[in-house]
Amino acid sequence: MPDCFEILNKDLAGRIGRLRTPHGVVETPALMPVVNPHLRLIEPADLKRMGAEILITNSYIINQDPELKELAARLGVHQLLGFEGPIMTDSGAFQLSVYGEIEVLPSEILEFQRAIGSDICVPLDIPTPPDVSRARAELELSETEQRLSEARDHWEDGGPLLAGPIQGSTYPDLRFVAARRAREIGFDVCPIGAVVPLMEAYRFSDLVDVVASSKKGLGPAAPVHLFGAGHPMMFALAAALGCDLFDSAAYALYAREGRYLTSSGTLHLEGLKYLPCCCDVCRNRSPEDMAADPHKVELLARHNLSVSLAEIRRVRQSIWEGSLWELVERRCRSHPRMMDGLRALTSHAGWIEGLDPASRSTCFYLGPESARRPEVLRYGSRIDRIELAGRVLVADPGVEEEDFDHVLWFLPPFGPYPKELAETAPLNAEVPAEADEAGIAQALANLRSLMEDNPHATFDLRLKAADEYGLELEEVSGR
Repeated sequence: MPDCFEILNKDLAGRIGRLRTPHGVVETPALMPVVNPHLRLIEPADLKRMGAEILITNSYIINQDPELKELAARLGVHQLLGFEGPIMTDSGAFQLSVYGEIEVLPSEILEFQRAIGSDICVPLDIPTPPDVSRARAELELSETEQRLSEARDHWEDGGPLLAGPIQGSTYPDLRFVAARRAREIGFDVCPIGAVVPLMEAYRFSDLVDVVASSKKGLGPAAPVHLFGAGHPMMFALAAALGCDLFDSAAYALYAREGRYLTSSGTLHLEGLKYLPCCCDVCRNRSPEDMAADPHKVELLARHNLSVSLAEIRRVRQSIWEGSLWELVERRCRSHPRMMDGLRALTSHAGWIEGLDPASRSTCFYLGPESARRPEVLRYGSRIDRIELAGRVLVADPGVEEEDFDHVLWFLPPFGPYPKELAETAPLNAEVPAEADEAGIAQALANLRSLMEDNPHATFDLRLKAADEYGLELEEVSGR
């Protein structure tokens, strides 16, 4: 683990951590509001009062403006922006992705970031967009890795943190290899880059695969920044995959377009009858008041940032209490394409289970995807620890018992368990009165495994009617 990063709590692949920088400690997950030196809707000092612990700005924009460049070189980026806390600087890779070229050398922009006192400096990588040819992705990744290696070779430890961006387009294996290489080189922070087009197109399934592949290559220790992730509805999903830092220009960009952020999606101010928020901006205003206000854009930006920072705090609380999965499910059910992301998350369930703490609070079963949450998979992987012999009753709780050597109760999605464990985690889970097909299928699979592992036991199954459990029950009991 980098010396600058300490993990305090974990849930799924997410964690609460402390990131130490030259200008202070940042608790993660954290949101970095983007500050454009030319267009400040909210002054950085106000951003701090609103709860922002760290900012991000673009060193390339500063470098290309002679006046800003001179001020930054003389005063430093903190005094230039008027912010005393940590500041991360981007290198101009976004402009490179938009315009195809920029007027600065990689070594120059990295040295400029260090010279103006950035807390987290980012080398100029090649942001390869989604869906390009593999040959292009490999070529540009090779160039990025060369730049990262050169940056690290010339970097002096003990000052600003050095970031190592992960590229590879939409090729999971390239993302994995790039992340593993970044881990070998050794960086303080590892941003996952060139994913904004995926988020703009609501391709959350592809985004999950990109992030998961990168995290698998990096390992669990390095702090990870998801570049361009600024919408609050996706913070929980990204945090569940192990992302620690997010940056948001959305709070300002959306405000200029009259868009009103919520944790479950985006609304248009002109379509609102009520403001569904109690932040300082919305509490005593109507949509008409805000629309008529000459400072409407700033007010919208303040609301958008407030709801985004509040969601970060909600994510932290969920990690701390062990309920991040429930928050992810609630947020993902707010949009069909977010559901694609949730289903993609379950495809990496085995990896997540290996990172998830075994001890946690009572879990809630909220739908078919919950059948793939870590507690369920973990229980299934350990059911062979139950050793049985003689006559065994497997029944729904409350079924009248007779003279059996063992009595197991049956609870989807977990399946059979000794009734004495009914009040212990994870079997104390809150589940629907009527189980869904995914939960039943997982429970029956665990029952089948238990029966196969105990060939000297005779099983008497007294479960719900076969027309509820389907033919699988007949297959299980027909041995």
